[in-house]
Amino acid sequence: MASGNWVRIAPLAIFFFIVSSVAEKAPYASFAKDATLAGRAEYYDYIIIGGGTAGCAMAATLSASAKVVVLERGGLPYGNPNVTHITGFLPSLADTTPTSPSQLFVSTDGVFNHRGRVLGGSSAINAGFYTHASAEYVREVGWEPQLVKESYEWVEKKVAFQPRVMGWQGAVRDGLLEAGVVPNRGFTYEHLHGTKVGASIFDENGYRHTAADLLEYADQTKITVYLHTVVAQILFTDSLPGQRRKAFGVMFRDSKGVRHMALLNSKGPNEIILSAGAIGSPQLLMLSGVGPGHHLRTHRINVILDQPMVGQGMSDNPMNAILVPSPTPVETSLIEVVGITDVGSYVEAASGSLELDWATKVAQDFARFGNKTTRSLIQGNESSIGFDPFRSPTIQSGLILEKVMGPFSKGHLELHNKDPNSNPIVTFNYFKDPRDLTRCVEGMRIIKKVVESQTVSAFRFPFTSFESLMDLMLRFPNNLRRKHLAAAYSLEQFCIDTVMTIWHYHGGCLVDKVVDRDYRVLGLDSLRVIDGSTFYNSPGTNPQATVMMLGRYMGVKILRQRNESQI
Repeated sequence: MASGNWVRIAPLAIFFFIVSSVAEKAPYASFAKDATLAGRAEYYDYIIIGGGTAGCAMAATLSASAKVVVLERGGLPYGNPNVTHITGFLPSLADTTPTSPSQLFVSTDGVFNHRGRVLGGSSAINAGFYTHASAEYVREVGWEPQLVKESYEWVEKKVAFQPRVMGWQGAVRDGLLEAGVVPNRGFTYEHLHGTKVGASIFDENGYRHTAADLLEYADQTKITVYLHTVVAQILFTDSLPGQRRKAFGVMFRDSKGVRHMALLNSKGPNEIILSAGAIGSPQLLMLSGVGPGHHLRTHRINVILDQPMVGQGMSDNPMNAILVPSPTPVETSLIEVVGITDVGSYVEAASGSLELDWATKVAQDFARFGNKTTRSLIQGNESSIGFDPFRSPTIQSGLILEKVMGPFSKGHLELHNKDPNSNPIVTFNYFKDPRDLTRCVEGMRIIKKVVESQTVSAFRFPFTSFESLMDLMLRFPNNLRRKHLAAAYSLEQFCIDTVMTIWHYHGGCLVDKVVDRDYRVLGLDSLRVIDGSTFYNSPGTNPQATVMMLGRYMGVKILRQRNESQI
């Protein structure tokens, strides 16, 4: 038995060894190309739709022993300071141009949100926190713990860094401990109850390392990445009696509108892997004829497989926050410290300078995008927080937020039209399940304790009350929801009225509903979905580490299956 295992594993190990000797550093001049350079029809062993957080890791892994193409709708993350440096985090999200690395969408709940539109996906536009899923999460989804561990380590060699905790982040860490979120776990990747410092994909100089950096592991002789592609549909074989339809290719357009096809080689267990994210993956399945039949017919889409669960189970973890104007300068920081509480919420922090006129203009631009108007700002009581921040062009401030774990509330996704560049219609139903609202309230109570802690008091103006900070948040146009007077003193109403996204949305192609435990699409052959659209719950406090891990994990498993089929 042992020798038989070695016969199966040895070729895979040799491939991984060889790949290390032919790897290329970013920006991958030999294999990352504009889609205008693609042929009209090209053949591959694996076609990966989406060069995002999971797709890059998977492509690099599969290229060890197979010919791989990645079809990415955005461009390279390198050379764009809004992507490459921590100071570009907010400007990147504020960019609503068609070439922006972040694509704005507004859910029907009236909450602003974003999708990654760049090689590296959302890892190129997020707040950078890197932390593992819990051991319990790994058990529940049925992953192999040892391979999970190895896959995380593979990712971490390229993109994970220990942050240097400074003033504001240190104060929040100590405030969480004072508030009872104990013990102090120090720096760790692991998901452990208490207060911890996690890793970041920003290095000590503030430079971002995205999932695109994982392509440095790729065998440059076996991988092609086409940029600025618009995948129109997945192609399937005709329906024959007694046989399931099989995915055999992808139709896509380049930036000039020219059509191309990427097709699977006929020999071997070759597959198309959809990794377009929780918005893009269910959307593209529907555009390809896989989804609720009645909905597809209303858009005059030929139904390949009537699958009513595509687009169902959409979730977004609610985020609510308190902005704390500071009389003293604070460092520019994104997420570094987290409190993993026992009340079903996670407390995190960020800091920096905020230009209020710019923030208001951005919110107005977002509102115009959503064809709605923002709530006008109301001048506040200067004495409530020591000064009126809206009279200052720039304020130094810290942010303390809470994220509801899970969540329990579920929504859905539907097509808006047949344009793959267009955002679908997404409903998340924030707080529809009252258990999510309870968790938010309990998380806000912990934030109140942190704000009132001795360590955070050095960053508050004198005589600042927590209620005045709640009022301040209600005056920011942070979403398109109606603001109620009761929200100034009711934590329940405050949670509902000021809810935002933390960009951890997931669902739409759930395991056991749309895909099986190996992420194969149920009812079809040669097609998998591997990304956050398959998640029932967001893993850990922040999911990006686990999504990158999953790309590597499934790449290894697919190569194992491929190797075994060829023995």
